[in-house]
Amino acid sequence: MTVHAPTDLAPHLPDTAAAIASARRATVADRYAADSLIVEWLDITQLDAIIEDWRDLVTRVLVPNAFYEPAFGLAAAPAFGHGAGALLVWSGSLPRKLLGLFPARVVKRRYGLKLPLLLGWTHPYAPLGTPLVDREAAEPVIAAWLAHVADNSALPGLVLLPFAPQDGPFAAALGAILRRAQMPSAEFNAHTRALLAPNAARSAYLERALGGRKYRELRRTVRRLGEAGTLSYSTATEPTEVVAATEDFLALEVSGWKGNAGTAAACDEAILDFVKSAVAALAGEHKIAIDRLMLDGQPAAVGITLRSGDAAWFWKIAYDESLARYSPGVALIALVTERLASDATIVCADSCATADHAVINRTWSERLALHDLLIAVRPHAHFARAVRLERLRGKAIAAAKLLRGYLRHAAARR
Repeated sequence: MTVHAPTDLAPHLPDTAAAIASARRATVADRYAADSLIVEWLDITQLDAIIEDWRDLVTRVLVPNAFYEPAFGLAAAPAFGHGAGALLVWSGSLPRKLLGLFPARVVKRRYGLKLPLLLGWTHPYAPLGTPLVDREAAEPVIAAWLAHVADNSALPGLVLLPFAPQDGPFAAALGAILRRAQMPSAEFNAHTRALLAPNAARSAYLERALGGRKYRELRRTVRRLGEAGTLSYSTATEPTEVVAATEDFLALEVSGWKGNAGTAAACDEAILDFVKSAVAALAGEHKIAIDRLMLDGQPAAVGITLRSGDAAWFWKIAYDESLARYSPGVALIALVTERLASDATIVCADSCATADHAVINRTWSERLALHDLLIAVRPHAHFARAVRLERLRGKAIAAAKLLRGYLRHAAARR
């Protein structure tokens, strides 16, 4: 069992600055004491009733998460939200203020056994489970959330946060609460995925990340693609442009291997409706950009990037597989990288890719460390049993991935 105890990575402050910061935290803690906060559960179908409070919270969050914004979350509910809802943390004083939103669902069985869990809400189109927490009251809000789960017998005594960050401000705040409350925790499925976080070194980010030889290869790849026809590149951000660009993405995706496998968005009516609804809603809030690489007026590659606060997510990409020898997807990733790296309002961009994605891993230098975090909020919550079973589940999933990879490799050699 790995006890979750993240290191505080904040730099040491001079004495005067530290005193000011300490006083500020004390004032906020007094204003939002954990036992003065109000926690309630709302089904996902009821969350549109608090949409303005929800949107306001998004502007104050400790760590942004585009997948938990109302524009995305409410659109995803019909396709992926069965049984889901959220624990909401409100200020105790009037007018009440939404300080925390923890999307989840109660799972009665896991590992094929009866073992209830409060499972953070993620799905194949939302690979990040960081809850929305007010940055000014992070620790009181997280403490109130955990205390409510612990005290409410209608909720499971085990909490599992999938795709939770291993480091950063949310991990640090949660870790501090777990240590003080002496709640045991364990991590599973620890992995990293590509992250773009250029800090001050934004100029020539792509060339530095790839290195001279790979960068020259990339330029040759783009040149060969341009020799096949008239090449153009554009970024759609206005609602009408975004809707049209979305159709190009959907058509490209369903024309390739995902369409053949039945996993493209257009293959499932509910998922198709979700994608279109989410894109339209985010476009209305100017929180989405769709990059298109066109060859002779036809889409060669299309990528969708989401935005929340100072963070971005390279959510989806599709390319014309008949042009595979020209690597249009690689060319588009390079163009998107240059656009994101040059935007000083974006602190970081999450690739949303698998840990072993070769192209994005060599294009984006930084890494986002994630894990699934299991927390026992009550002393007799079958924590040790859950740890053993979760480890076995992880091994079974890893074995299945290896077998699937072997079968694909064998099929390709025939």
